[in-house]
Amino acid sequence: MSLEKPIIKVGIVAGEYSGDRLGAKIISGLKKTHDVQLYGVGGPKISQEGLKSIFDFSNLHVMGLIEPLLKFRQLKRLQKKLIDLFITNDIDYFIGIDSPDFNISIHKTLKQKKICKNIQVVSPSVWGWRENRVKNIKRYIDLTMCLFNFEHNYYKNKNLPSIHIGHPFSELHKDDSHAVYEKYNLDSQKKYISILPGSRISEIKNLLPTYIEFINIHSSKNLDYEYLIPASDQRTLETIDNIVPKSLPVKTSIDSAREFLSISNHSVVTSGTASLEAAILGACPVICYKTSPINYFIISRMLKIDDVGLPNLLLGSRKFPELIQKKCNPKTILNALESINSEHLNSLSDELRSLLVGSDEIEYIKAILEL
Repeated sequence: MSLEKPIIKVGIVAGEYSGDRLGAKIISGLKKTHDVQLYGVGGPKISQEGLKSIFDFSNLHVMGLIEPLLKFRQLKRLQKKLIDLFITNDIDYFIGIDSPDFNISIHKTLKQKKICKNIQVVSPSVWGWRENRVKNIKRYIDLTMCLFNFEHNYYKNKNLPSIHIGHPFSELHKDDSHAVYEKYNLDSQKKYISILPGSRISEIKNLLPTYIEFINIHSSKNLDYEYLIPASDQRTLETIDNIVPKSLPVKTSIDSAREFLSISNHSVVTSGTASLEAAILGACPVICYKTSPINYFIISRMLKIDDVGLPNLLLGSRKFPELIQKKCNPKTILNALESINSEHLNSLSDELRSLLVGSDEIEYIKAILEL
C-alpha cells in the first residue's frame, strides 16, 4: 500500500511568460514529494500544474516606472486580492516570481502576519540599480532563488539566503532548420533576421515602429532577406500584425521565438531574457532598449552598471551591441547589425550555456522545503 504524499499549500505569483515557465518547473519538482495545492496567479504552464488563476496574469504586464504609477490603484487591488486569498487558505509558502516591486508588498504583509515562508524567484537587479531594496529583501524574504551565479555571489557577500538555481537556457539548443522552414513555409534559400520587440504590449508599441523602420531600410538593400517576429500569445500577435505593414517581407507567429532564432544569423532584440536566448542560439543580437524620456531620466541616474544586456553581463564585457534610448534608431540598428562578427560571437554559445548551469532540482527543492 502506497503512502499518501504530505500536503503543502503554495501561493504563487507569476506575471510574465518566462516566470510562468520557471514556476511550473518548481511546482513540478515539489509535486514529486508532496501533494501541492496552488493558489494565486500565473500563465498557461503553471495552469497545467493545477493553478486556477484568480485573474488574468496579463494584468501584471507593466514596465518602467511611469506605467506602474498610472496603474497604481489597480495593482494595489490585485495585491490585496492575492494577500486575502493566501491568508484565507493559510498557505505554507509564497513563491513570487520576478515582478519584484509587485511581490514585495505581498512578501511584507505575509511576513508581518507570520503566515508562511517567502521565496522570491529571480532576483531583483539590486546589483545593477536601486540597491536600497536589499533592506526589504533581508526583512521579508526567506530565500532568493537566483538565475545567475553573479547574483548568488552578490547575495552571499550581503549575508542573504540565496541559491543559484541556474537558467533553463543552459539546455537550449537550435531547432532543426529544415523542420522550421517546413513548419512555417519558409524559403530555405533566403536569409533571416529575427525581430523580438518584447512580450509586453507597451514594449511592442514603443519599440516595434523603430524596428519596422529598420526593416524598411534593410530590406530595400537586401532583397534576399526576410524578417521573423515571434509573439508570446494571440493578443501580442494581433498587436504586432496591426503595426507591421502588409507590404514588408515579415512572418509572424505565436510561440515561435526559439524556432525563428534557430534559422537567423542576426536578431534585433528588446533588452531582456530574449537577448540571452538569441545569443545562445547563434542569432547574434543587437540589444535595444527605449522608454519614455521621464522613465529613462530616472532609471539612468540609478544605474550602477555600464551594460544592460544579459549576454554581456554574463560574459563580463560588451560582446554584443547595445543601443539605449537615443542611440536606438533605425540607422544605428543597421550599422550595429552590419558590424557584428557572427562567427566570433557564435563561438560564445557554449560559454554562455555553461555560465547558466546552477544547482540541480533536488538541491533547490530541498532548500525550499527546509525553510
